[in-house]
Amino acid sequence: MMRASLTWILAAGLTLAGAVHAAGPAPLQYPPAPRDNVVNTYFGTRVPAPYQWMENLEDARLGPWIASENALTDHYLAGLPLRDAFYTRLKALWNYPKEGTPVQRGNLLFFSRNSGIQNQASVYVQQGPTGTPRLLIDADRISPNGDTALAAWVPSPNGKYLAYALAKGGSDWQTLHVLDVATGQTLPDAVRWVKFSNIAWSGNSGGFFYSRYPKPPRGKAIQQRLAGQSLYYHWLGRPQQDDRLVYRRPDRPQWIIGGSTTENGHYLFIDFQFNITRNELYVMDLGKGPQPDLDAPVRPLFTRNDAQYEPIGVIDHTLYVQTDLDAPMGRLIATPLDAPSPAHWRTVIPQRKDAVLESVHLADGHLLVHRMVAAKSRLALYDTRGKLLRTVLLPDAMGTVGGISARVSSKQVYYAFTSFLRPGEIVRYDVSDGRLQTVFKPKVDFDPAHYAVTQVFYRSTGGVNVPMFIVHRKGLKLNGHNPTILYGYGGFDITLTPYFSPTLAVWLKMGGVYAMPNLRGGGVYGQAWHHAGMLQHKQHVFDDFANAARWLISHRYTSTPNLGIMGYSNGGLLTGASVTENPHLFGAVYVGHGVLDMLRFQKFSGGEYWISEYGDADKNRADFKWLRAYSPLQNIRKGVCYPPTLITTSTDDDRVVPSNAYKFAAQMQRDQGCDNPVLLHVATATSHIYMPVHKQLRHDADNWSFIGSAIGMHAPL
Repeated sequence: MMRASLTWILAAGLTLAGAVHAAGPAPLQYPPAPRDNVVNTYFGTRVPAPYQWMENLEDARLGPWIASENALTDHYLAGLPLRDAFYTRLKALWNYPKEGTPVQRGNLLFFSRNSGIQNQASVYVQQGPTGTPRLLIDADRISPNGDTALAAWVPSPNGKYLAYALAKGGSDWQTLHVLDVATGQTLPDAVRWVKFSNIAWSGNSGGFFYSRYPKPPRGKAIQQRLAGQSLYYHWLGRPQQDDRLVYRRPDRPQWIIGGSTTENGHYLFIDFQFNITRNELYVMDLGKGPQPDLDAPVRPLFTRNDAQYEPIGVIDHTLYVQTDLDAPMGRLIATPLDAPSPAHWRTVIPQRKDAVLESVHLADGHLLVHRMVAAKSRLALYDTRGKLLRTVLLPDAMGTVGGISARVSSKQVYYAFTSFLRPGEIVRYDVSDGRLQTVFKPKVDFDPAHYAVTQVFYRSTGGVNVPMFIVHRKGLKLNGHNPTILYGYGGFDITLTPYFSPTLAVWLKMGGVYAMPNLRGGGVYGQAWHHAGMLQHKQHVFDDFANAARWLISHRYTSTPNLGIMGYSNGGLLTGASVTENPHLFGAVYVGHGVLDMLRFQKFSGGEYWISEYGDADKNRADFKWLRAYSPLQNIRKGVCYPPTLITTSTDDDRVVPSNAYKFAAQMQRDQGCDNPVLLHVATATSHIYMPVHKQLRHDADNWSFIGSAIGMHAPL
């Protein structure tokens, strides 16, 4: 009955979509993109790849083509009345103070702060909860235009030093520096070619562990295939060439090696990983002396690569580990450090059927446990035997806890809290007596009383119920004509949770609806939910997204002409696959930095690390079959009327290399069967995960006004 009803609604949507899409402006004249005769063969199947030349980011033809695409996009966006209105409102609303969770080191608190529309947050330090903040790293001084990102920072155990990472254009490639906290002076230390790395200080604060790759060939840092990561130790005040190699694995050069130290610096844990949700774990006993014992043997703990193993800490030679072995929703176990086999495990926090174990933190000899119930945060305090001591009251049952900062040596815990209607605030929790105090709460020109958040559960392929958040102004009329944005991700065990966004707040103020489903492939229901949307099951993700759209239409929140979809990164793959599979279901599409050529993603940068999620078309016939079936680039069909589509990337994106977007845009523009625009925007001095605020404001205003204009959102008078 439901399927028949949805089919009828979709058919009606097809008719309306055809009428709306046909009534556009004159066809755009797209910059010509050269094509060649490259054909790749996979297990006897020939696949044309006429734009494969775009993978060479130094090809002389690429620069002029990108410049022409940007000029076309800028001209089109400049003609949208909604663009300036959205930008003006967004810039005004964005301009409020934002702070990060404090990091504790003794009596010192280190935290980030952005006064409003600074390009990026600076770092401050203060003495205790009531101390006066002192500017430690002025991000605007480091990079006035924001073209270099302050990518990470970690204070030393004694609080005397701060290691921080700078990244040109926000690249994943980082250079580490060290600052003297007392004087504010940067020391001569410079550690280069760091990527996908922790900064793990030794207990004596005399140096830190980090992970680096070999220096890539000149001009190849963006697309160079990664291999050979190794773990090193850097002594303060000494040149990088003196750094000590701690661990490498030439037998598995594609695997990631990470290091983390216990709070007292006694142990170094080495994480060894290639699969997204599985890892091996090793340990080094660095000793309790004045210098870390870098000659200590590396001892295996868990080496079957059969589950996640995240060390929480060590108390009296007992190791606490968060794992999903035989517990797809997660559990905490304790085991003797010298006898870590499952036969010696003691389950401290058992798996729960209704909640995913998100994280566990040692706090003053207790366990602070963060669970997610259908993507909504819950906090509770336990003792180390697993006895519940108390639950922690949160400001909003539909909210998200993040950035938990806890120490074995401190009774104070700090964490951030946000929701769709609640800007990020910082809370201090006293473990000893349960007292809560909000220590930072911004004032924002947004009244949550005017809006409503609901969570619904809709039926998708295979009879599963998928949760979805819907946010809108109270009193919304369900007339089928509300401009609605459907945002999704669906992969890598990542759960989309409620969050406050100035961009979303502007959209809500202008009368828009926002819907965010927790698709299969994510982690909302643990590893079973993740596995149901990866590898050969990836199609479930696209089905869940399409069925979310159909649910919104059938319940008259919106209709096809008024429904836009948005996604970024793996979410860009989601919207790219959605528009090629269901081109008549959506009124407009945003594809942000997406993985769009599923036959070749693994050949560039860190793409090889995603094979466990997607598969490998080169090495496995079955993988090739399912990847080709949904790969956005290979499923564009000539003559189909695709909805208005905006594709974005950056020349500096070294995670999802920009050739994905280049090839997809060129092919879609060539094959577009109607006058709906297919636009490409390529940013510079930004990356996959970083964008200075002045560019972020323009980026969001452009993307949301493009979608909004296409689906019937009007500029306010």
